[in-house]
Amino acid sequence: MEHGIEYCFQCSEYPCQIYDHADEYDSFITHLNQKADLMKAKEIGIKAYSVEQSEKVKLLEALLAEYDSGREKTLFCLAVNLLDVEDIKKVFDESSRHTTDMPVKDKAGYVSKRLREIAEENNIELKLRKKMK
Repeated sequence: MEHGIEYCFQCSEYPCQIYDHADEYDSFITHLNQKADLMKAKEIGIKAYSVEQSEKVKLLEALLAEYDSGREKTLFCLAVNLLDVEDIKKVFDESSRHTTDMPVKDKAGYVSKRLREIAEENNIELKLRKKMK
């Protein structure tokens, strides 16, 4: 806890050089919304932001438990990170109704397609960005 604060956005120096290139590429998760997420936490408050993040974790766990055929983990993680909670809920609800008797592979295909469609509608690319060499 540098400068006696808990969150970077509370610092008078935010955003500092630590964030200069933070959103240019990804590691094993996306950093694309890192700054926007900090600003959202500042705007709506840590408690509300934490509730939203907890909801996203539950949705991700449900997606992985019910719709992962072994190849969707990265896509689901990106989608939950980058898409709005309501959009993820919408896909989950649709999938629950439309994929009841499908094998897992077909369920995974349905969910993956819907997540990509919603991402495209919102001009969001569900792909990790590699660091340029």
